[in-house]
Amino acid sequence: MVEQIDFVVMWVDMDDPAWREQFARYSGRPQTDNSNNSTSDARFRDHGFLRYWFRGVERFAPWVRRVHFVTCGQRPDWLDTSNPRLNLVDHRDYIPHEFLPCFNSGVLESYFHRISGIAQRFVYFNDDFFLTAPTPPERFFRNGLPCDIATFRYNSGGSQWAKMLRNNIAIINQHFDKQTVMRQWHDKWFAPEYGAKAWLNYLLRFYPRFVTLRTPHNAQPYLRSTYEKVWAAAGKELTEASMHRFRTADDLTQELFRTWQICEGNFEPYNTYVDTRMFPLVLRPGQAIEAVREQKYKLVCLNDNVHIRNYAQVMASLEAAFETILPDKSSFEK
Repeated sequence: MVEQIDFVVMWVDMDDPAWREQFARYSGRPQTDNSNNSTSDARFRDHGFLRYWFRGVERFAPWVRRVHFVTCGQRPDWLDTSNPRLNLVDHRDYIPHEFLPCFNSGVLESYFHRISGIAQRFVYFNDDFFLTAPTPPERFFRNGLPCDIATFRYNSGGSQWAKMLRNNIAIINQHFDKQTVMRQWHDKWFAPEYGAKAWLNYLLRFYPRFVTLRTPHNAQPYLRSTYEKVWAAAGKELTEASMHRFRTADDLTQELFRTWQICEGNFEPYNTYVDTRMFPLVLRPGQAIEAVREQKYKLVCLNDNVHIRNYAQVMASLEAAFETILPDKSSFEK
């Protein structure tokens, strides 16, 4: 029996006047503030590549059961909303009303289990993550479990993101004993396919508490039941974090659900770095363009930044690369 697997993708059109008015009203800023990582243009702006995301899904992952397209009620003009494999999800459909409007992706990601009709197995994509080569379902799930890499990383930074990851781990340490978890799932924590990326697992194997896990910027597979378990155990903390309309250092992130999944042993070892690559466009635009055009990876992330030089030229070159590999309209387009 073929497993039913859904995709979830979130999108926002920051050029929408209604969205900008609402953003300004709740943020206290007349427009997105590039000095603030929580409200910068790069966090919200659309490259215009969403149609290639859908084309990639249809061509390279035709086995997907359904796509849940999550927005604050926005719809691209070209999107064929009558497609039976498309589920249009408004924030109001699954986020408790008292937390809306919400501009905090961490909050929006914490309620995916409430999306009507979502499969037990689903893969979450940011809208800057693209399929660029044939990708079988086994890339995301094997034996009914998410494919993932369970390795530790240093997290000594003072950035907002680093603090949020530490918030996640504090909850994990409240509910899991590290020694028990690593003993019970030894072969998954010390899987040979991790290679050198597992060196901290060996170094910290006798350390009594969990530290932050490596967090690949990746299309992340989840079990809906994991979300339900985490909410049952940490609903108070998740509800408190839901009050933050914009990102703060006190937030929790989707990594809480991923790490919980790993600690329960509900994953199959897979080195996600083998066929997935993130390209910070501020540093490596040429490599990103080549990776798309040459289909070097199954998945690529085109990481935006407000300081990209020659922005229009970079975006035009990326569009040309996408047109090379995905020139035909998908059934998700009018």
